[in-house]
Amino acid sequence: MKKTLLATALLAIAATAAQAQSPSFGIKAGASLTNAVGDGAEGFDFKNKVGFHGGFVANLPLSDVFSIQPELLYSMKGYKASGIDPSGNPFNNRRTLHYIDVPVLARINAGGLFFEAGPQFGYLVAAKFARDGNASGPAVSYNTRDGYRKVDFGYAAGLGYQLPTGPGIGLRYNGGFKNVQEYYNGRGIRNSAFQLYLTYMFGGK
Repeated sequence: MKKTLLATALLAIAATAAQAQSPSFGIKAGASLTNAVGDGAEGFDFKNKVGFHGGFVANLPLSDVFSIQPELLYSMKGYKASGIDPSGNPFNNRRTLHYIDVPVLARINAGGLFFEAGPQFGYLVAAKFARDGNASGPAVSYNTRDGYRKVDFGYAAGLGYQLPTGPGIGLRYNGGFKNVQEYYNGRGIRNSAFQLYLTYMFGGK
């Protein structure tokens, strides 16, 4: 009798776990407001740059409340900077950085509302520099990854609302731990981005 009760209890626990651990997959896309932070930004006027991000999402529930969410995203980052060049002329620069980002987030779910945080790995696939013309020289624009770190490591945290299947919305901040550029006697700048996005999930319980 005891063995029967134990077996029944184990089967009930396994069934509950299986229900709670039904994964879902989806897509996401949205707008980004990006900039650069760090001691390398001192002395310049850094301004936000509008970009885009989007990609694929997997949500792997470990319980009704807790899940792990890895993502594979294209993320446009960068910044605008203005100041005075060595010749005393004002300048306006724009840098656009294109990353493949892989965040792996721990997520707490509360009846559709969620909170998330975790590490993020990024790889720089392309970069563009543009400068307005001034008395020091003509306008220039070119693509180059020279002078940038190809690998970025940072973090992401956010909140939102997601149905078990179907649409969702979220707001996330992600920042870099590593300098993406190093100059000015070892000073550097790090990525900083706010992301507002929509998701659509398939599967799940």
